[in-house]
Amino acid sequence: MKPCVFCAIAQGGEEAHLVYSDDQVLAFLDRSPLLPGHTLVVPREHADTLDELREELVAPLFRLVRRISRAQQAAFRVDGTFTGINTRVSQSVPHLHVHVVPRREGDGLFRAGIVWHRKRYQHGEAEHMTAQLREALATA
Repeated sequence: MKPCVFCAIAQGGEEAHLVYSDDQVLAFLDRSPLLPGHTLVVPREHADTLDELREELVAPLFRLVRRISRAQQAAFRVDGTFTGINTRVSQSVPHLHVHVVPRREGDGLFRAGIVWHRKRYQHGEAEHMTAQLREALATA
């Protein structure tokens, strides 16, 4: 079985643009964002899906999802956020994660026939967005 990259990030063994971390959950920028600022919120403890997550971790996970959503709106001045959770069928990493994607009117995320459109961050862009989110989280 292939090692879980999100578990490695949670344990500090894999690099990530970490936005937030505590003893139960963490948030970091997606390496291939749908739109700039696309953040993943994950439990530290491995669970493949939401159904497998221990009950006491559900509330901390979704509290952080809401905080990240608010922080994205404050930091990036967007119109709102899209949140989503994949199932085993469409997960690229088999570790529960919630996508929180900052949205603007006309951003093209859900164009007809094209749903997921990903590209890499430019040099320094991820670091800048990480700093913006951290600052907004401090007051969220």
